[in-house]
Amino acid sequence: MPFLLEFARDPMTVGAVAPSGRALARIATAAVPRTGSPVVVELGPGTGAFTEAIQRRLDARGRHIAVEINARFAQRLAARYPAVDVEHADAAGLAAVLAHRGLQHADVVVSGLPWAAFGEGQQRDALAAVVAALPPDGVFTTFAYVHTRWAPPARRLLRSLQSRFDEVVVSRTVWANLPPALVYYCRRPEADGGTV
Repeated sequence: MPFLLEFARDPMTVGAVAPSGRALARIATAAVPRTGSPVVVELGPGTGAFTEAIQRRLDARGRHIAVEINARFAQRLAARYPAVDVEHADAAGLAAVLAHRGLQHADVVVSGLPWAAFGEGQQRDALAAVVAALPPDGVFTTFAYVHTRWAPPARRLLRSLQSRFDEVVVSRTVWANLPPALVYYCRRPEADGGTV
């Protein structure tokens, strides 16, 4: 119920009426390494559907930073997941979030951001921040709902991803999610950050 209430308060930043399901969370977080000490940034964690999956994959290794623009979600997330470093901030400010922690980059960025609700400028700024935060071997994952895949914001997102990453792989449809969704796995960020 808190998720629906936050959607009603601010649908443009929450972007969905229900949190992502476990099947989508498992697929969206598959790029998080199960070995080493990676720095994982989660954008738009909401109530923590992806947070839980990331924590399971990390298994007390590395660093997990969650960047959430909704203050209520950020507070709840910090209380529920004390091992996660939760920052109440806009995704476009990712460079400052990392710098504040003495970090130059993130190994993996997992996004739960509502791209279809973003205007062109918001999409551009958030994606530019992601690309700038990733090293050459970094990975970015995000998702889209199948029913919105052909809408102008979703098509713009895919074009932007393809212009900013050398490789963009689209997962199979996650029918177990409500609504059904697919995941974009983006690898090898382009040095110039793309232009779309």
